[in-house]
Amino acid sequence: MDTWFGAEEEPSPSANCPICKGAGVVHPRLSSGKPDFSQVVACRCVKKELANERQGRLQRYSNLGALTQFTFDNLEPQGRRGNPKSQEQFQRAYEAAKAFATEPKGWLILSGPSGGGKTHLAAAIANERIGHGYPALYITASDLLDHLRSAFSLDSEMPYDEFFDQVRNAPLLILDDLGAQTSTSWAKEKLDQLLTHRFNSKLPTVIVPIIPLEQLEERIQTRLTDPELSQVCVIEEKQPLSLDYTWGSEFELQKSMTFDNFDWRRVNLPSDQRENLEMVYRAVFNFAQSPDGWLVLQGENGCGKTHLAAAIVNYRYQANQPARFIVVPEFLDHLRSAFSPESKVSYDQSFERVKTAPLLVLDDFGEQSTTPWAREKLYQVINYRYNAKLPTVITTVFTLDEDEIESRIASRLVDHKLSTFLYIKAPDYRSDALSQRKATRRKGRWG
Repeated sequence: MDTWFGAEEEPSPSANCPICKGAGVVHPRLSSGKPDFSQVVACRCVKKELANERQGRLQRYSNLGALTQFTFDNLEPQGRRGNPKSQEQFQRAYEAAKAFATEPKGWLILSGPSGGGKTHLAAAIANERIGHGYPALYITASDLLDHLRSAFSLDSEMPYDEFFDQVRNAPLLILDDLGAQTSTSWAKEKLDQLLTHRFNSKLPTVIVPIIPLEQLEERIQTRLTDPELSQVCVIEEKQPLSLDYTWGSEFELQKSMTFDNFDWRRVNLPSDQRENLEMVYRAVFNFAQSPDGWLVLQGENGCGKTHLAAAIVNYRYQANQPARFIVVPEFLDHLRSAFSPESKVSYDQSFERVKTAPLLVLDDFGEQSTTPWAREKLYQVINYRYNAKLPTVITTVFTLDEDEIESRIASRLVDHKLSTFLYIKAPDYRSDALSQRKATRRKGRWG
């Protein structure tokens, strides 16, 4: 993130400027039209460069990245939804966001399910302010906490206190995905300090919760709904999460696997493996925020593939969005049992739910039985989702270039137009942890 934009560098005049001839200054004109040689003022070329430099610093400071393309001009005032009530809600939020961008006062809270356009509206506010020469800082709650943690490092580009102070006192702060952060006491404290400071100072703030307001911490919820400071815009009614898209009792372990407790900073790893793990982690987290296409995670058992895949599902559930997690060998066993006359769930119903899931995770792909029946069932799932371009995550220990996965399936998994292939270099962390414990015991015994 760029530092505060206020300290502007001295602009350089243009050597090709026909007015000042590269001098950077000119004599102003008297009322008679003649030059006033007793005064000098900055040339237009210098003023233009100064304006361009300021605009560039505003853009870098904003932290918007690819969100610079999200403006009011490319957003329908009634949103993308067909429901009349949803369109009416979005229209009100759109008008509130436009008014806030014109004159930011108090807090604007954009609430509603993911995919409704909240982030677009928030980014449009920032882009509108920047376009008129005013600063705005955009950051997600998770990125904020990551930046704060990394700022403790000795080699951090910006000290912790300086970074936190910059965010707390930003002239306009857009805080996205509030509620997706870790629930540790440290994270709660940092967010509380940030929001309390901006609340007491009445600093203009746009907040986009990723979960319903009533599920936020009571202290945060109170500030976000304060009638004297906050304007709450609900973009779309909350839709109850189908029971078909919740963790079953057999997934207690996966239920606890989140992005917050995934340790990509494993200090015992060589630097190249740790950098690879961080790259994979961030790519998977970005996918969880906006699932699009296919994500294939490959690496040896215990490297973290299942944890990351389950973290995607937990993230989507927290955002009240559907997702289905399937362990491939168990899924095939379930399909076989569904053929039984005693089965309470029909085979067709089970198969269709998996095949058409809005977001599907296929864990341990390739570990299943290699019977023709199993291969055909998996191909039907893969082929359907490939043609429909449904978001899919696949974890596997097998490589795709050694004929370990059937060619008609492998060809779809490596299609660069649809799939992102991520290889995890890290070894089995469970066996590594076991080795460390044994080494510690040996050291204690003989040390």
